[in-house]
Amino acid sequence: MASGKILRQLLKAGTAGDKDAFRLASESIIEEERLKQHHLLANDLEKILYSSTADRRGKVSRLTPSVPTDKERGLPLLDIRHPQRSLDELILPSAGLDAVEELLGEHRREDILRSYGMRPANRVLFFGPPGCGKTLTAEVIACELDMPLAVVRLDALVSSFLGETAANLRKVFDYISEYPMVALFDEFDALGKERADSGEHGELRRVVNAVLQMIDAYQGKSLIIAATNHEQILDSAIWRRFEDIIEFSKPSKDMIIKLLSSKLRGVRRQFEIDGPEIVELFDGLSGADIERVVRRAAKRMILKGQEFLSLNDLKSALGKEIRR
Repeated sequence: MASGKILRQLLKAGTAGDKDAFRLASESIIEEERLKQHHLLANDLEKILYSSTADRRGKVSRLTPSVPTDKERGLPLLDIRHPQRSLDELILPSAGLDAVEELLGEHRREDILRSYGMRPANRVLFFGPPGCGKTLTAEVIACELDMPLAVVRLDALVSSFLGETAANLRKVFDYISEYPMVALFDEFDALGKERADSGEHGELRRVVNAVLQMIDAYQGKSLIIAATNHEQILDSAIWRRFEDIIEFSKPSKDMIIKLLSSKLRGVRRQFEIDGPEIVELFDGLSGADIERVVRRAAKRMILKGQEFLSLNDLKSALGKEIRR
């Protein structure tokens, strides 16, 4: 529980409408909870606070201009988000983590590379099963580089009008070329599907051609990340357009233990995280599945007034997740 002094400050700031004082008091409470190893609670409080202030400990405070819109329906083509997740929350296989850290290193020391006539990689492809950290990794990269995360909205980008999808793509590329951000093209297979597929009509083939040309010509200020769960249907020419390719996979046993250690930090429990029964329970699940199960089990524990999280809580939560 936060100290009485901080709670008084929080209430005074809230009733007075002092946003800056409210944010500072809220940050103090979050920091206290982290020091107590209550990371689940601290993360939730942080998301609530920064989703409205769009400012993570002073980061990403720069403003971005209005995003381009779809001519047909007036929908925004990008969803600008302010990243909250840092590198210490990322649990990946060693090869994937090394690739992310190398990418971050290139961008952090961009000036040195440019002094030698080189530049950091700015076109990266993520592929692998759903729920294994692709979107999270894009957010972490944006957070670490102190950039907004711009998620390209496929529902607005893809148009029913002939040629309008390519025109929307051009708007997106023009925008991210001018303003520095991490631009995430999620479900990229919708734009880069194999052109030789006889079931696809000419308009979609033209879209793939447009994507290839725009990626080829791209020399903008943003880092482009394309992510797909269906790499097998990507056009063969797509792969050559990316400077770095990172594969994501379901967690290994060691990764399951790390995930559980992270998500259950500060939670009192009746079992050992690295016990064989616990690891076997989560074997084959994605990282997102594991996080949902842990959250569901923790809620069950809290609502039942239990002091400790039990193995039965996890099993019950897992059963509900499987049925879902």
